[in-house]
Amino acid sequence: MNIAENRKVWHDYFIEEKYEAGLMLEGWEVKAIRAGRVQLKEAYVVIKNGEVFLIGAHISPLATASTHIHPDTTRTRKLLLHAEEISRLIGKVERAGYTLVPLDLHYKRSRIKLEIGLAKGKKQHDKREASKTRETEREIQRAMRSHNRHG
Repeated sequence: MNIAENRKVWHDYFIEEKYEAGLMLEGWEVKAIRAGRVQLKEAYVVIKNGEVFLIGAHISPLATASTHIHPDTTRTRKLLLHAEEISRLIGKVERAGYTLVPLDLHYKRSRIKLEIGLAKGKKQHDKREASKTRETEREIQRAMRSHNRHG
């Protein structure tokens, strides 16, 4: 089940591979995420010292979050991946010029998981092409709907 999606990513990047990562979260973050108070729009993923981190994801605490915790809403959160996945990602990012992007947060067996994508940036003409294709598909759908109604 999806909790939050980063739709803009599909507009800006070609996603070539997907990986599922666990997240190291604090208690208040888990509660806030379960309440759907999370945004991936400005978030990105980096590799540093052989570890993978989610940066800029915004989790807004619930009003009931305890008073002795000062929630850092956009703190850097460590991602949990298998060692071989991490070394594969390091290779792709450092040698092949890929970017890591957060795609969505979802539940898997009641745990919160982050799907990240190995992405190549789209050039301006790619974006125009994609939007033309989408527009054409929409027109076809519209035509088919009206045809089915009047047929």
